[in-house]
Order: sequence, then C-alpha cells, then structure tokens
Amino acid sequence: MSINKLKGIYQILIGSGMIGIWIFLYISSQIPELETEPIRIIMHIIAEVITGILLLISGFYVLIRGHKQEVLYNISLGALIYTLIASTGYYAQKAEWSIVVVFITMLIISVILLLKFKK
Repeated sequence: MSINKLKGIYQILIGSGMIGIWIFLYISSQIPELETEPIRIIMHIIAEVITGILLLISGFYVLIRGHKQEVLYNISLGALIYTLIASTGYYAQKAEWSIVVVFITMLIISVILLLKFKK
C-alpha cells in the first residue's frame, strides 16, 4: 500500500469518526455541556465537524487523485492535531486515561504523517 493511500484512508477514517461520534453523543444525550456551557461546546462541536469534513475531502482527494492536495492536506491535519491536543486535555481532566492514550497515539500518527512523509 502506498503512503498516499494510507494517508487518504487515515483521513477518511478519522474524519468520519469525528463526525460520527458527535452525532452519536448528541442522539444519546451524552453532551452534558449543552446544559452547563452551551456556547463553548457548540463552537467546539462546529470546529470538530469542520475538521472532520476537511479530513474527508482531503482523504477522498488523495484516494481519487493518488496524491495529496498540499494546502488542504496540511490544513486538515493541522486542525486534527489541534483538536487532538484539546480533546486529550478534556479527557485527562476527567481521568479517562484509555481515551487519553488513544488520542495521544492518534496525535503522534498525525504529526508523523504531516511532517515525515512530504511527498
């Protein structure tokens, strides 16, 4: 499997997962911040959904074209890296360490894909 195909698949999986988890959390009423701090959480959700959409577009572009569109790729992974850092802090504060480990792993993979494989 080529590195570009791996990049595209990674972006599609993460992007669809981000959007999917927010849909699931909303439908199952598992976003308590909607009651306690609605403006902040709504803006956070919007940022994560936009990140997910950018990842999906970039990932499909990579798979269809066989190469990445540099600006979109960098922006989408940069947004993902930001949200992974913020989300890791949120779950660390709640002492949900298994999620912290998953997010740190995703953060490391994202940084490697952004910096290591430039072609």
